[in-house]
Amino acid sequence: MKLGYWLILLLCLSSGGVQRNVYAESDIPMLKTEQLNAAYWLAKVADADRVLLSQQQINTRNNTTFARQPEMTRLADVPQTLSATTLTAIINQASASPEQPRYYADGNAVTTAQWQAYRSNLNSDALPADNPVQFGLVVKRTDLRSMPTTDRVHNEQMALDLDRFQETALFPGEAVAVLHQSRDGKWLLLQNYHYTGWVYSEDVAIGSRQQVLAYSEQTPFLVVTGARAYTSYTPVQPAISELLLDMGSRLPLLTTQDTGHNVHGQNPHASHIVKLPVRNSDGSLDFTPALIARQQDVNIGYLPYTTANVITQAFKFLGDRYGWGHDYDSRDCTGFIIEIYRSFGLLMPRNSGQQGEGSYGQNIRFTADSSHSDKLAAINEASAGDLIYRPGHVMLYLGSDKGEPFVIHSVHDLAYFTDQEAKNDADASPAQPELYQGILNGVAVTPLTPLRLSADSSYLDKIYAIKSLR
Repeated sequence: MKLGYWLILLLCLSSGGVQRNVYAESDIPMLKTEQLNAAYWLAKVADADRVLLSQQQINTRNNTTFARQPEMTRLADVPQTLSATTLTAIINQASASPEQPRYYADGNAVTTAQWQAYRSNLNSDALPADNPVQFGLVVKRTDLRSMPTTDRVHNEQMALDLDRFQETALFPGEAVAVLHQSRDGKWLLLQNYHYTGWVYSEDVAIGSRQQVLAYSEQTPFLVVTGARAYTSYTPVQPAISELLLDMGSRLPLLTTQDTGHNVHGQNPHASHIVKLPVRNSDGSLDFTPALIARQQDVNIGYLPYTTANVITQAFKFLGDRYGWGHDYDSRDCTGFIIEIYRSFGLLMPRNSGQQGEGSYGQNIRFTADSSHSDKLAAINEASAGDLIYRPGHVMLYLGSDKGEPFVIHSVHDLAYFTDQEAKNDADASPAQPELYQGILNGVAVTPLTPLRLSADSSYLDKIYAIKSLR
C-alpha cells in the first residue's frame, strides 16, 4: 500500500497533478515565483512587439524633452566661457549646503570646520571674470558627487548605504563639459546632458569640443543591452581591460579595416570592435580599439522600442543591489528607469521629481483630493512599461494580476500591514494591525497597494503622476 501511494504521488508530480506552492520564498506580500519572470507579464500584453516609437520619433521626443526640461542640457549649447557670476551660481547649486545636519558612518556630525574645508575645496572664492569651458570623455565608470571628496555622509536616520554626497554616475564614452577644477586639483566640476557635479579628474580625458561632440554622434554604434557588459581582458592596455559598461552605454564601432586582425593580441572575429576614449598621462584625450565578445548582451544600434523590450530590459536588473545615486556600481530607482530607456535612445532627467513633474511624455496628474479609487482606475488603464511616481520614487508598471497592480522598481525599504484586511475593514476590531518593516535594497517585483511609507501613509496615498513615453 505504501509503495502504491508513492507511485501515485510520483505520477502526479511528473504530470503536474499535484499543485506546488507557487508563492515565492519572500516576505513580499502576494508575490508568486512565476511573477519574477518577464514572460509572465508579457503574456498579458496583446501587442507586446509593436514598435511604440520609431527612432525618428524618439529623436523628436528627446528634442521636446530638452526644450521643456531646464535641467537637461545639450552639450553643443554650452558656451565657450562662463562668467564668474554664472559659474559661481552653478557651483553653489551643485554643492548647496544641506538644510539638515549630516553625519559620518561613526555617528559623528559633520562639524563647521569640516564643512568649511569641503567648501574651500570648491575653489570658488577667486574666479576670473571669464572661465573657459573644456570638453572631455569619461574613460571609466565614475561617481558624480555634490562635493569634491570621497567622504561619505548621511542623514541622521538614514541607512549607511545612502551617501548624501553621491548624486549619480557617469559611464565610459560619455561626453561632458568641464566647467571648473577643485582647489586640490583632484576633482573636476562636470556637466553632462542631465546633471552637474564633481568627478575624480583621472576618470576624464580632455579633448577639443569638436572631438568630444563628434564621438557622441559617430555611427555605426554598439549599445549595451545587458545590465552590464565588459570589454575583453587584455594585458596590453589595462585601462580598457574588463572595463565595466552599463546598460544604455553607446560606443562607436570599428571594423578590421580600421584595426587589422590583431587587436591588443586577440583576433577580433568573434567580437565587436569599439572605439574607446583613453586618458594620456597629461590628461589629454586619445582613442583605442577594444573588444566586446559577441556573447555579451549588446546590440548594434538601439533596441526597437517595444513593450516586450521595455519589460525584458527591466527584468535584467532583477535582484541587483540598490545603489543610491548609482553607488556600488549599481543604480537607484531613477537610474534603473533611465538605463532601461537609454537602451532605446530615450533620454530623461536624472531625479525622480524632475521626471515625475516634467511635462514631457503623456502625463496623468493626481492632487491631494484624488481618491484611491481614482488612482487605481488610472493605474488599471495604464500600459505595461508606464512609470508611476510618488515623491522621491519611481516604479515601472508591469500590469494587473487578479486585480492587484504590480510594479518592478529599485527600492530600499519594505513596509506593509501584516493584516491588510483588518486595516481596510471598518467593522474590524479596534486593535491595529501590525506594520511589518523589512528591507528590499534591490530591484524587486512587488504589489502596489499593500506598500506603506509608514503606518499613516501608503504608496497609493502619495502617488502623484503616471507617465507614458509612447
